[in-house]
Amino acid sequence: MVRVLVTGVGGPAGYSLARQLVDQGHWVLGVDMKQVNASAADAVSVVSPSSAPGYLWELRGLVAAHEIELVVPTVSDELVMVAEARDDFAPGVEILIADPTPVRIANDKYLTMKCLSDANVGVPDFALPGDFSSINEAMARFGGSLVVKPRVSRGGRGVQVLERAADGGRNAARVWSSLDDSWIVQRFAPGTEYAPVVFRPWQESEQDDLVVVLEKTELKQGRVGNALSVRRVDTPEAPDIARIAAAASAALGLAGPVDVDVRRMWDGTPVVLEINARFGANSAYAPELLERVLRSYAPGPMMGRAV
Repeated sequence: MVRVLVTGVGGPAGYSLARQLVDQGHWVLGVDMKQVNASAADAVSVVSPSSAPGYLWELRGLVAAHEIELVVPTVSDELVMVAEARDDFAPGVEILIADPTPVRIANDKYLTMKCLSDANVGVPDFALPGDFSSINEAMARFGGSLVVKPRVSRGGRGVQVLERAADGGRNAARVWSSLDDSWIVQRFAPGTEYAPVVFRPWQESEQDDLVVVLEKTELKQGRVGNALSVRRVDTPEAPDIARIAAAASAALGLAGPVDVDVRRMWDGTPVVLEINARFGANSAYAPELLERVLRSYAPGPMMGRAV
């Protein structure tokens, strides 16, 4: 049995992970910035928002009080901060997060696109709003519909599809006028959307990557947004999705659990939309992901890195 602290236990990613751990007989402390259903974990604590100055100290206090051995952050807002502080927890406490630099790149959707493009990993055409003189120029360059979203955000928050007025996009110009370069513009990929989950070992010689392909069968906002339902896809059914998810994770230098969003262009070519350096909301559909993480866990140095 491992004593685990899971952050964001009130959110879909944290709740799913906590339930999986509890079902496997591990002891779980779930934390969240609001009061949540206590059934999510063996114990639940309310903490300050991750933006609060004392947030990390609150986590350290809970780790000490509950003799936590493994900390798993699941909230996008905290990932960079936790990665940078992962060596500052008590000896013997493992923090399940990749190195700070790749986590920082994954946290910024524009930097992610730049890194993947430079590594020849497929991405949709992308730019910053400031790269265009008008929405008409952006639509002309990208060939029609655009996706705009905050460069740094949680899940599908803020994602919008902007269309030409002739296609029903009456509010597109108004939305565009409010954007600055804290947003990213992407060419809209109209095909099937996937949420492959990846596990990359901490050392390349340790074991092979794990990739499980999940297809998003219903999206919260219709054509974009978080998945309301998914189905597991056998790798032979979509080998290109598995390949691009693994290539994207490797290009950023991530390790541990990685949640990737991939979509097909009009001709079927897969492109990476974004990457999250954490467990995703759909990890229960790929139970081998958690199995691989726990197989790597051992008190002391974890997954090939010193803490």
